Amino acid sequence: MTLPARMSERRVSMIGALLVAIGPVSMALYTPAMPALVDAFGSDESVVKLTLTLYFGGFAFAQLIAGPLSDALGRRPVTVAFMAIYCAASLLALFAPTIGVLIVARFLQGVGASAGIAISRAIVRDLFTGERSSRIMNLIGIILALGPALAPTIGGLTLALAGWRAIFALMVVMGAAVIVVTLVSMRETVVPDRSRLKPGALLRSYGMLLTNGHFLTTSTVMAGALGALYAQATFLPFILMDEVGLSPTQFGVGMLMQSGFFFAGSLAVRVLMPRFGAYALVPVGLVFIAAGSTGTATLLIWPPSFLHVMVPVAVYAFGIAFVMPAMSTAALAPFGRNAGAASSLLGFLQMGSGLLVGTLGAFMGDAVFAMGLLIPLMGALACGAYALYRRRPHLLEPDPDPKVMVAAPTGRVVLARNIDERPRR
Repeated sequence: MTLPARMSERRVSMIGALLVAIGPVSMALYTPAMPALVDAFGSDESVVKLTLTLYFGGFAFAQLIAGPLSDALGRRPVTVAFMAIYCAASLLALFAPTIGVLIVARFLQGVGASAGIAISRAIVRDLFTGERSSRIMNLIGIILALGPALAPTIGGLTLALAGWRAIFALMVVMGAAVIVVTLVSMRETVVPDRSRLKPGALLRSYGMLLTNGHFLTTSTVMAGALGALYAQATFLPFILMDEVGLSPTQFGVGMLMQSGFFFAGSLAVRVLMPRFGAYALVPVGLVFIAAGSTGTATLLIWPPSFLHVMVPVAVYAFGIAFVMPAMSTAALAPFGRNAGAASSLLGFLQMGSGLLVGTLGAFMGDAVFAMGLLIPLMGALACGAYALYRRRPHLLEPDPDPKVMVAAPTGRVVLARNIDERPRR
């Protein structure tokens, strides 16, 4: 049996950032083109919004398969396989003759991109825990911020210079680059175990996670925080371009405000973490999330302008940067044996919350009203879940301590390093 290889923090951070970025960048590149697609295919806004909604759906649900597959078959081959699906779907979108074909292509793109977020966090959990894991998650966040920050601008400029099809040509290149990096630089970090492909084993893994209070509270904090970014992506193009009146290029530049504040928050966390620890910064981030939620709620009573919309969005994004490193690490820390499944379910809950809220907003029909109502509810969900997490008599730090009493899925208190390992009798 070949033992898994180790990689340096820097290499894991760079590879992890590239894998995580493929999904959000694919979304951010595309959003400036959404109003143009209405004219290109003679369609309407609701159908074009469906291309983004189904991308979310493919991304969210396929994670539930990608993570366990990587536990069973290895991180590297599963990454290559899913990125091949992403490249093929991008080519299909590039040459899509109808909006129906584009919808199918976007769904398949989401399926392919889903492996990035599931496998990247599993790799981090395979190799690191505690403050080292949080430090890597923070560095991934810093690098990740650059991609979505630049992507709307690049998408808007590409749309203006070469049309919407050129955006999908860029995605083909991105997918090919991820495959090359995976084959050349990524080392296998898990011993494959094909027995985990059995439906019963998979269901037991997810059943254990879904009945574990520690996982549910930490993942709900992440779902309310990061899920808001995905939900906002379905609202902001139509608010800023249709209601405020920005051009696609102006929209792309304007979105730098969101990514820029997330980047600034990640840098601040990088400076503060050595002194205070990642976990102590989470309440600070939730204060910013609450402030951003309150500002967004004022869209219900005041008409939108660029600053009225984007200042609360930026404050919310700043807070996410404080929450993400510690809570990502805390959610996965006790589940070393099932890191792929835990990472997949965590990602599914994040994306699924964004998908659910984005779909609810589409049914409402008014993007301004939907954002003013639903995004503050997501902020409240994150804060409430954190309050429940703090009250439970379980592991309160990102790094499992063998001396800490951990609540098992049944509620029975046991002494264990990993929740997914049975305590010694």
